[in-house]
Amino acid sequence: MSPRYRNGTNQAGTVVAIVADVMAFVLGLWIAMYLLDANRANDLVQFVHDVAAWLAGWSHDLFTFDDAWARVVAGYGLAAVVYLFVGHAVANRLHRH
Repeated sequence: MSPRYRNGTNQAGTVVAIVADVMAFVLGLWIAMYLLDANRANDLVQFVHDVAAWLAGWSHDLFTFDDAWARVVAGYGLAAVVYLFVGHAVANRLHRH
């Protein structure tokens, strides 16, 4: 095994990037479920909505578009982009050290 893979900061950077990706995936999944009019009585749909609402608590009502679908895409989409950008920036920073 090369010394690069034994470095704890590289592993930490990888974990940070994976967590950011999972967070963005959940937010994107909720946007897709909303746009496809998924059955909100379904337990999986409700779970994804609850997690996405928690992750995007700071941004889901940030925009006041007239159409509900635009508010969902903008609010949850912004959170997904921020998590990806910040998470990968932190991961890259950890990988450099």
